[in-house]
Amino acid sequence: MKTAIVYYSMHHGNTKKIVDAISKKADVTLIDAAKYSEYDLCCFDRIGFASGIYFQKFSEKVIDFLEQNLPDSKEIFYLYTYGIKRKSYLDAIEEAAKKKHAIVIGAFGCRGFDTFGPFKWIGGIAKGRPDQKDVENAVCFFEEITK
Repeated sequence: MKTAIVYYSMHHGNTKKIVDAISKKADVTLIDAAKYSEYDLCCFDRIGFASGIYFQKFSEKVIDFLEQNLPDSKEIFYLYTYGIKRKSYLDAIEEAAKKKHAIVIGAFGCRGFDTFGPFKWIGGIAKGRPDQKDVENAVCFFEEITK
């Protein structure tokens, strides 16, 4: 099955670290949402959407990309990195995916180094994250959903 991961990784490269690790272990097409606003996803069986969390949700670039390019009824999954743990960061992207009748097969999130707003004054939070264990967990998650 062909898999693509659409990602947006700004500031510290937290999300890029996760998607790069997955692409080293599996045949995955990585699509940078900062570089592409249009991409034909029809040939992919499963599509991941990966982002750091910005203002408590996925990047607008990733959400816009999903809304404009995701074909109806595709299998999708989410990968995300965040500074502070919260119940859910998926509301906005799930709403967009629902309109495309997407079949969500899983989500993986882990902490990532964050220097936004007041965190910058203390040198950031979640320093060193995602760490090797986070990366391994992300790869394991991907392997599980693609069996």
